[in-house]
Amino acid sequence: MRKYIILLFLFVSCYTVGYSQIVRGIILDSKTKTPISFASVYFNNTMAGTISDEKGYFELDRSKYPSMSITVSSIGYYSFTLADFSITQPIQIFLKSKEHELNETVIKSKSLVKDRMRYMKKFKEEFLGKTENARKCRILNDSDITFDYYANKDTLRAFALKPILIENEALGYTVTSYLDKFEYSRKSKKVCYIGNVVFKEYPINKKKQMAYAKNRKNAYLGSRMHFFRSLSRNDSIVDGFKVANPSNEYLLLKDIAAGSKITNSSYYYLHLKDIVVQDSLENRYLSYPTGLKIIYPEGRGKTYISFLKKYVFFDKTGYFDSSGIAWDGSMGDQRIADWLPYEYTIE
Repeated sequence: MRKYIILLFLFVSCYTVGYSQIVRGIILDSKTKTPISFASVYFNNTMAGTISDEKGYFELDRSKYPSMSITVSSIGYYSFTLADFSITQPIQIFLKSKEHELNETVIKSKSLVKDRMRYMKKFKEEFLGKTENARKCRILNDSDITFDYYANKDTLRAFALKPILIENEALGYTVTSYLDKFEYSRKSKKVCYIGNVVFKEYPINKKKQMAYAKNRKNAYLGSRMHFFRSLSRNDSIVDGFKVANPSNEYLLLKDIAAGSKITNSSYYYLHLKDIVVQDSLENRYLSYPTGLKIIYPEGRGKTYISFLKKYVFFDKTGYFDSSGIAWDGSMGDQRIADWLPYEYTIE
């Protein structure tokens, strides 16, 4: 009997080690190599994360987010996103300081009160959005945001040493935004935003729960998250999305999405027309030789995408490789006020 107990213990131990999804590591200053205390370690656009300790060490459970990259942010540093990492060995993450660059901008901007008011108004429009949800958003620490007043007058540049704290009273979230780059071109009306966000849900308020649910559903329908979840489930037609090429020819799912199989740790890209897609096949790739037009009903307009990579990864949560696509039109106009965490499920 004792022999069987030992064997069972060994099996359970091996199973736990083999399937452990705890990522461990240390966060260091890239120049001084000193530990960075109380840095945020999280999955972008989620409610999941942790904080490094006094010595820069952290542990993060990725079992619910197996295909997502890990992002690290800290006050005075540029965020760092790690896509490839080991869960069997501790990892080292180095953050680059941005304090010197920002200090110069703050010093120059002290006497520019009127310019600051004008720039802040435009920043909030392009950062939060212009929707009804945006009007119910409030930046709690806008004094931590500064601008480059002496740059090209066509371009508005915003900076923040500290994370930007946002209360979204329409969707019921507190949003922490780690801003690494923000540029708005007045001529082209284009926004370049590089940053990451973490969500925290408001405490349960039964009087407002129904309003939150309604507003979240409205923000979700026709969103990027909705689109990629639809592709992952193979039901874009049921969900109402239509996709066309530049010749206005409507495309089938098999024309734009590819599935992935893992065999002996090697990836094989197979068009959906060549394989039978099972529910367990979670990881996909969006790909097409040209740009695409995405149409969603309910009067939400059209979206145009162009590919920056041959294959753009996405999964069933709606997560996708944002560096692989440039957006224009309806989905491109969605700003932080209308974003939802990947944990969101439609009711």
